[in-house]
Amino acid sequence: MKQKNTTHCFGAACGLLVAFFALSGCSSAPPPPNWKINAVSLLEHAQQRWLEGDSKSTELALVKMRREIAQSGRVDLLARAELAACATRIASLDFSPCVGFDTHSPDAAVNDQAYARFLAADWVVLDAKLLPAQYADLLGAKDDAKANQSVSEIKEPLARLIAAAVLFRSGRADPATLVIAVETASERGWRRPLLAWLEVQLKRAQASGDQEAMVKLQRRIDLVHGPAKAP
Repeated sequence: MKQKNTTHCFGAACGLLVAFFALSGCSSAPPPPNWKINAVSLLEHAQQRWLEGDSKSTELALVKMRREIAQSGRVDLLARAELAACATRIASLDFSPCVGFDTHSPDAAVNDQAYARFLAADWVVLDAKLLPAQYADLLGAKDDAKANQSVSEIKEPLARLIAAAVLFRSGRADPATLVIAVETASERGWRRPLLAWLEVQLKRAQASGDQEAMVKLQRRIDLVHGPAKAP
């Protein structure tokens, strides 16, 4: 009898979850060791806190996650976890270097190295088979219109935001993709990416001189920031 998998995937953590838990077996198989369960839980917690805008809690969770994985000596899994954390930052248009992954990249699996290139918008001779399946259409799009359409068709919210961010990074994201990114972050209540994408829309409205859009976008940004503190 197949063992029931009670874990769930949270966006970019899916690759790590697969590495830890996607093993078929019988109900009599031993449960995963605590370090694996803890590492995945901490990674998901770090991702959620980052998206909500809580940097301090994010870093605390990542420090604990690294300690859990260190118990196994699995440098390849630490590289994968660091990459998942970086992908979440990219969803918020944070394109700072992924130092955690870069440090351990020599030990990273081939598919993780490919995913790192995808996130960096380095798609030259990049094999789509090495990437998570939801990005295949984006990578294989023959033109910008198809690429933007493929983003809208990604069902998983975080993966959709990551795809939109990578397309934006490459300078190919159209206004419809910006709307999709804003709506995705808004629906999930993900404060950090919502602000980042609204700021992009605001800058484009300013560049085009669209005063009505500027006022509307600023109202949304002000609402997300919350009321100003009293002096």
